[in-house]
Amino acid sequence: MSESSQFSLLGKRRFLPFFGTQFMGAFNDNIYKNALMLMVAFAGASVLPVNADTMVNLAAGLFILPFFLFSGTAGQLADKFEKSAIIRKIKLLEIGIMLIAAYAIVAQSFTAMLVLLFLMGTQSAFFGPVKYALLPQALDETELVGGNALVEMGTFVAILAGTIGAGLLITLPEASQWIAGSVVLFAVIGYLFSRGIPKASAQAPDLKLDWNPVTQTLRTLRYAKADRAVFLSIMAISWFWALGAAYLTQLPNFAKDVLSGGPHVVTLMLAVFTIGVALGSLICEKLSGHIIEIGIVPIGSLGLSVFGIDLYFAISPVTAPLLSVSDFLQMPGNYRVLFDLGMIGFFGGLFIVPLYALIQHRAKPEQRAQIIAANNVMNALFMVGSAIAGIVLLGILELSIPAFFLTIALLNILVVGYVYSQVPEFVLRFVIWMLSHTMYRVTHKGLDNIPNEGAAVLVCNHVSYVDALLIGGAVRRPARFVMDKSIYNTPGLKWFFRLSKTIPICPEHKDPEIYKQAFEKISAELQDGNVVCIFPEGKLTKDGELAEFKKGIELILARDQVPVVPMALKGLWGSFFSHKGGHALTNRPKRFWSKVELTAEPAIEPQQVSAPQLEKKVEQMLAS
Repeated sequence: MSESSQFSLLGKRRFLPFFGTQFMGAFNDNIYKNALMLMVAFAGASVLPVNADTMVNLAAGLFILPFFLFSGTAGQLADKFEKSAIIRKIKLLEIGIMLIAAYAIVAQSFTAMLVLLFLMGTQSAFFGPVKYALLPQALDETELVGGNALVEMGTFVAILAGTIGAGLLITLPEASQWIAGSVVLFAVIGYLFSRGIPKASAQAPDLKLDWNPVTQTLRTLRYAKADRAVFLSIMAISWFWALGAAYLTQLPNFAKDVLSGGPHVVTLMLAVFTIGVALGSLICEKLSGHIIEIGIVPIGSLGLSVFGIDLYFAISPVTAPLLSVSDFLQMPGNYRVLFDLGMIGFFGGLFIVPLYALIQHRAKPEQRAQIIAANNVMNALFMVGSAIAGIVLLGILELSIPAFFLTIALLNILVVGYVYSQVPEFVLRFVIWMLSHTMYRVTHKGLDNIPNEGAAVLVCNHVSYVDALLIGGAVRRPARFVMDKSIYNTPGLKWFFRLSKTIPICPEHKDPEIYKQAFEKISAELQDGNVVCIFPEGKLTKDGELAEFKKGIELILARDQVPVVPMALKGLWGSFFSHKGGHALTNRPKRFWSKVELTAEPAIEPQQVSAPQLEKKVEQMLAS
């Protein structure tokens, strides 16, 4: 599997045509939407079917409505049929819509343009599920984060380019003809890109289609809720879109009413935010190390709140005639505002890219597009909620825009805090990511020997207090760890072990009840198809040597016949968290960025497992 830069994907046929297709789709959507808004702004009241404010709200509602109506159906179709063919049909539909739109634009038929905006939203609603469901089929797992990063970068750059492009087109002589020709041209370019997308086979060809939008939407939401990590990732992504919509919707009024910025200042702010999202998305691959690393999601959420709060304190209201960009930049305090907006975008990119990759990776292939459809429904719902919140807080409660920004930054802490409390894997991965980027350089070997699904027991030598953290960070599946009660109760770490659902154990003669409960919990996890990791030595090594393996593994397998994967940790003896030179955690840390290696051998069938044999196997792995 390639570990080259994500940009190398742009040179591959399995990705470039897809990227071009989705970029042109987002670009054309925004050219059309923004051109319509500008035409409404400049049109006389006599030619509009309703007043300008109502037109703007109608346009927003009509574009988002299809995501509620058709996402469920779109997810079904994307799972049932070959995906590249679906994409080409959607792109042909876009050309047809844009041909009619071109006529409506030239004829200045605003009613028709609104109807066509609904149709554009419809084709976008059908494109979303197939777009994200195709990525895991076209890319290797090691490329999934990079591919999603490019898609998110492309989407936001397309939004910016479409917004600016519409503004430029509207200023040209015979603007309506230019806009009409442009939207048709860009639709055709998108279709030409789509013709190069390789086939991506149907994942559920026998799926029976349900054309009822209500029942199918509810079904897709049930599919998403079946995996709590996936569902809460959808909630987190939807929250980001709500937060982003809140910022972007208020940018024009924020620039004009608070900072006295003119139209070009609004464009500058949008550009800074968009570039931030693009850079944050692109750096995800580097920080993730070509794996789906959800440990950087908490970093993203932290940045969203930190810079959202700082934005509130950075704002110095200005009362003056509307400023040009050059005048705006002559005020030093405005650089801090721009920096905060850019960093909100940057950390937003860090936040959402791993979440998209997680959903695509963990969703069942035969339900993947439908689960992505559920994500689109929730995104739309949260964005509508964001608009309502803006109306209530700004219009009814008369909050200032800076106070509104502060409110959503603080609310972000509550939302993501809830997500992390429900899915401790995010926090676990974050702690491990921090460890592996400060104290240790962790390398892996043979981890593909761990089954991708189904129950399994991992056995490993026990060197330090962070063994479970490093193993948990390396293994791609969530693992339940069994550890000595004395380690489980370590001050400063117990909260974390409890959060990650670690199973405490102790010798039977010390506490028969804890001993019994531990084996019952292990059995329950295995029967649920989960991975359980044990340290058969039962305690940390005190001399760096492998101790005798206890019989616990045999008791586990007597209840549940599951494969056993032997593992070995090297390089932790002598670290701050090991017992070398005294009790662990008591000596001053001396080793930073030291190399640690985790290896795994092929799984052993339960009938062939015994404690002495496993001990010998791990000993050989440590010696190799």
